[in-house]
Amino acid sequence: MVVMDWEAFAERMATMARDLLAQNSVEATLDRISACAVDIVEGCDAAGILVLHGNRVESLAPTEGLVVRSDRLQGRLREGPCFDAARRLDGERVFRIKDFTEPEERWPDFVSEARELGIGSMMGFLLYTEQENLGALNLYSRRPAVFTKASETAGWLLASHAAVAFSSARTADQLQQAIQTRHTIGEAMGILMERLKITEDDAFALIRRVSQERNVKLRDIARQICESGGIDD
Repeated sequence: MVVMDWEAFAERMATMARDLLAQNSVEATLDRISACAVDIVEGCDAAGILVLHGNRVESLAPTEGLVVRSDRLQGRLREGPCFDAARRLDGERVFRIKDFTEPEERWPDFVSEARELGIGSMMGFLLYTEQENLGALNLYSRRPAVFTKASETAGWLLASHAAVAFSSARTADQLQQAIQTRHTIGEAMGILMERLKITEDDAFALIRRVSQERNVKLRDIARQICESGGIDD
């Protein structure tokens, strides 16, 4: 039986937490989360993040194709540990299939088809903060019955750190997008004010009216004005 060195694990988690918060984009943060799962959790061969958009499944930062194929299968069947973890708001936070060679009552269709993908065992951890559900961190092994209680604890600690880093990165990214949008709209207004000899308020009102009439986002109309020098017919 392998004994978990929790002191060494704690040091690696601290390093990982600093590393995650140092990433400069949402994509980079997610990639590091998946890479850390493979590196830190004993028995983990592949990892990724599953996000649900309504009824559509999206695979983010998969370390290999196995993750994408599993997510796609769970989305098609509407069942599986990671699919359940991603949509769960209350209650259970960790989902496991210990051994894919054994019958499974909870997700029988998924297990039956996933065996053909080469999955031996897997775990899904809800990524969440107090404000939102972000999806599920999914860990895979090609070997059956490889994940121990220590593996589950390690995965859950990783998911907790990852959720904070993911939420922080997304907030920073959204802020940067908002700043960029404001800059683009301001530039578009300046172009219209110069070409049409109108006021700042009139320029903004024109951009907003065109946005509403065409059912196109304000920032996209502004970007088009900046690129073409005016409002295209």
